[in-house]
Amino acid sequence: MKRVDSDTIDKLIANEEKAASILSKEEEDAVKTVFEKAINNKSMTLAVESLSPEDLPVTVTMSEWMRRMKDMSRTGGGGGMYGFMGNMPDSYNVTINGNHALVQKILKAETEEDKTKLAKQVYDLALLSQNMLTGADLTSFIKRSVELVG
Repeated sequence: MKRVDSDTIDKLIANEEKAASILSKEEEDAVKTVFEKAINNKSMTLAVESLSPEDLPVTVTMSEWMRRMKDMSRTGGGGGMYGFMGNMPDSYNVTINGNHALVQKILKAETEEDKTKLAKQVYDLALLSQNMLTGADLTSFIKRSVELVG
């Protein structure tokens, strides 16, 4: 049994069909590099996946195993091991949908600064959807949103 928020929907539902990637290996590497620079957080594990173009451009999830260990430590069950796990820093999986139009837009942006700004915006939207964007990061997101729309 898996929680519905433990991975992208394509990985949660067993499906024989795999979306074909519209990115070359070099483009996938370029996307990953842009997002690594934009996110700049070692607790985030990035992967570029070939998902449906209708899926979200970026999804942030915690692995099912890590989530269970954290839950166990919060409830006080399981003894010492779970208490140790509760003290571990959170680690998340960031799945970048290589087939989404926004990822294409990021690749085609004229400057590295524009690429990084767009990647950061899309990543922050993924955090916002998980209620993980707070404080100064939320304020920066709002200011950046006004700049991009204006």
